[in-house]
Amino acid sequence: MSKSVYVSKAAAVATVTVAALALMTVIGLVIFHNIRTQECFHLLSSTVPPTTTFTRNGQPPDMRLPGNLMPESYKIYLQPHLDSNMLDRYSCFTGNSTVKFKCVNATNTIYIHSRDLNVTLIGVVDEKGKEMATHQVLMMEDERDFFTIELVDSLKVDGLYYLSTEFTGECFGAGLTVSTYITEESERYVASTQMEPTDARQVFPCFDEPAMRAVFNISIIHRKGSVALSNMPQKGQVEMDIDGDKWLITEFYPTKKISTYVLSFVVFNFESKETNYGSYILKTWARPEVIAAGLVDYAHSITGNILDFFEEYSGIKYPLGKLDQIGIETLPARGMENWGLIVYSESILTYKEGIYTTAEKETTAIVVAHELAHQWFGNLVTMRWWNDLWLKEGFSTYMSYLAMDRVEPAGNVKDLISIREIQGMLDLEAWHPGQHLTTKEENIQSPIDITRLYSFIIYSKGAAVLTMIAEFLPEGVFQRGVQSYLKAFQYNSAETQDLWSHLQMAVDNASLHLAIAEVMDTWTQQSGYPLITINTTSGDVSQEQFCLNTEKKQNLIWQVPIKLMKSGSGEIEYDLLTVGGPVSKPVYQSNGNEWILVNVNYTGYYRVNYNPENWEKLLQQLETDYRKVPTLSRAQLIDDAFYLSRANYVNVTLALRITKYLLKDTEFIPWETARKPLESIILLFDRTEVYGPLKAYIMKLVGPFYDHFENFTKNSSIPHSHTARRNQINAVKLACAIDHPKCQKMASDLFDQWRKAPTTNPIHPNLRPMVYCSAIASGGELEWDFAWEMMKTSPSDQERKRLGKALACTKHVWILNRYLQYAQKPEHMEVLDMVLVLSNIAKNVVGHSLAWDFVRSQCSDTSKRELKTVWYHVIDEMSQRFSTEFELQQIKEFQALGGERYYESQILEKALEKIQANIKWVKENMKTVFHWLQMETAQGKSLTRSNPQNEERMQVKSI
Repeated sequence: MSKSVYVSKAAAVATVTVAALALMTVIGLVIFHNIRTQECFHLLSSTVPPTTTFTRNGQPPDMRLPGNLMPESYKIYLQPHLDSNMLDRYSCFTGNSTVKFKCVNATNTIYIHSRDLNVTLIGVVDEKGKEMATHQVLMMEDERDFFTIELVDSLKVDGLYYLSTEFTGECFGAGLTVSTYITEESERYVASTQMEPTDARQVFPCFDEPAMRAVFNISIIHRKGSVALSNMPQKGQVEMDIDGDKWLITEFYPTKKISTYVLSFVVFNFESKETNYGSYILKTWARPEVIAAGLVDYAHSITGNILDFFEEYSGIKYPLGKLDQIGIETLPARGMENWGLIVYSESILTYKEGIYTTAEKETTAIVVAHELAHQWFGNLVTMRWWNDLWLKEGFSTYMSYLAMDRVEPAGNVKDLISIREIQGMLDLEAWHPGQHLTTKEENIQSPIDITRLYSFIIYSKGAAVLTMIAEFLPEGVFQRGVQSYLKAFQYNSAETQDLWSHLQMAVDNASLHLAIAEVMDTWTQQSGYPLITINTTSGDVSQEQFCLNTEKKQNLIWQVPIKLMKSGSGEIEYDLLTVGGPVSKPVYQSNGNEWILVNVNYTGYYRVNYNPENWEKLLQQLETDYRKVPTLSRAQLIDDAFYLSRANYVNVTLALRITKYLLKDTEFIPWETARKPLESIILLFDRTEVYGPLKAYIMKLVGPFYDHFENFTKNSSIPHSHTARRNQINAVKLACAIDHPKCQKMASDLFDQWRKAPTTNPIHPNLRPMVYCSAIASGGELEWDFAWEMMKTSPSDQERKRLGKALACTKHVWILNRYLQYAQKPEHMEVLDMVLVLSNIAKNVVGHSLAWDFVRSQCSDTSKRELKTVWYHVIDEMSQRFSTEFELQQIKEFQALGGERYYESQILEKALEKIQANIKWVKENMKTVFHWLQMETAQGKSLTRSNPQNEERMQVKSI
């Protein structure tokens, strides 16, 4: 807490008089200064400040603040103008700020961030109230966003100073945003902030770097009848009459020492649901009708349990006396972790049984857990600079799955990290090994550099490598290291190496011989991941980068934490592979009929290939008693086999043979893993002669799977556990996609029931996407028109999206063409919905060419070129099915039209890469796949038996 400097009321009023011309037009700064006389931090100068000038000169040596001044506290007053007759795009909020800072190195220049603010300097004073004479004030017109004050004399080392400014700003860009919603009475306004990563400077002048933490004293001036919230609880509130209107000045308690990007406030007319947990009060806010409908009850109910988990895991209590969670309809992000004031997109925060799907419930829980994890990982301990962004985002992603087990203990929900994060990243980096998890600080300078860091790499790969090291260490060691890290750096900033140091201390205390930094740096400072190749006959093991595009492959070596098990033994063995190899290790050598399984429970961020003999033993185990292979490992075997076949390490028949055991398995994660490559193969072959036997094979495979859930499905009900519900969706999705008679009949019957009584929908929300699609696909104009009318009139955004997607499932091209025409009319759909319409039509085999022709015609029409950016988002969807030289040439011709923007060209390059890979794979594997499927689906053929002697080219390649 900074020292108080008490001044006379006359001195404060004098200051007001001088600065009056730059003050707010509606409310005079006398209000601010009357308040400040009671607890003023400084003595303001009565000298008229110099005129602000703009220049491109006098810049510091790089994009960063020099670091010679460090903020300690801010005193901020802000007034958003939330009124239709006051709201102005360029001055919709006004305020003033005083920042107390310490001089670390002597300087006569103050650099502070400001963007799109009209700033007036009040003055700079020292801790005794002495004015610092100003030479000039500069506003840099570049992406550095520097507001620069050159003083006549230098600031003294260890001296404390106060910089005061007044400003007006915009509410329609980043930083502070105003949105509206409609009630029965009127249009209402919501003001909310989104400061991450570099937009606090767009709300008030500040030292806007994450390591420059400070205490914030916030006061919000807002209309009477509205509610203002900030990071901390309300300290006091006074009412004032200003120009005949009633205003409230709400003051909040000082924050903890926080970074600018998690500072926040909102002003609105929402209502809340409240629970007092003793050490803190939880309130969940939303529009009144949302609260009345109970749509935030689920999110509200799980928050306390999740916070309890994080308190236990971290060993640190939630440090604030309150937590507000707010759902805002128009929030572009899914959630923002402002300390004590978390904002979400309203669609994320809302869930109710019988209205929303299990997937939507899962998303609500995982996002809430992610933002709550940030209260420790990001807010309590902040990365020193954005190059270590993964420290908060990767950690919060990882921790959210651990917290999910507290919320849904019956579903093994934490295991979902293997398919949502690890598996997803293995796929992404197989095609496009990109940025490193962490990079050199000097490589990340501008706001654009920082913004580009936000990617799946940071979130998902960060979570994946944390999972790998946490599961490799003995139980409790990782947690103890994390607790030590959090306690050492709480209310401060840290770097990646700080985390490794504290994990190392925990490892050393456990008497383990493992150099954490040496191991983990190979994962955070390199892109991509390794393929581990094992010969169980010789015990040889080696590694190389796995990459589907051989041109991007590099000679990289990782230190790979490996967990393995052998048949007949329930024990897990550990190894650390630190060389490229091949190197012989007895732990990888099998005896007799013994098989070896590497990457047990799918926790390692790598793929595994074996010698043909070991693959055969694993296949036989799956066919005889698949339960002896852990559930997650069964998923890993499926995923690895398909990707190894795609990269030509093994024959595609190996991957197909692994799927045969699924006749007996009904677990979610293996089926979720298998569904993706099966759907990809369908896309590649659904326009060829292969599709007939492929459809017959999947029909046989999915039949028992669908039957397992049939009693639930035909009654439009769902199982109890979370993962069983998700798996029922997989069963229905696959069965209806290949026109399984039972699934088709179920869907048509339920849809007809609804069509005959439209006011009561008998279809469970979980089943609606598949039922709608199947019924429309097997139906005609009658079914389509009914779904169209239901979509137009539904009050539910979720229901409109489901129906909009299902409308693209029809097998009648003329109806799809009519759908495209409808989608272009503003009275039917918003412009942005066109992307979804086109993407969904492109997924339909009968609509694929229609969608592609439409995109090409739109982009070649110069009158519609402004819409070209929209069409580029459809290209990636289409590239999944393109697999001929003719289609490749079409994309190249499309590319010739020009992708002016960086991301447009990137989308096209990735599409071309995917199509070229598709062409190569189809040429090399089409005959083999066709032959294998014909054999498996021949009359009387049992899917549960294999006959390797009669199968052509069934073996994997020799290692």
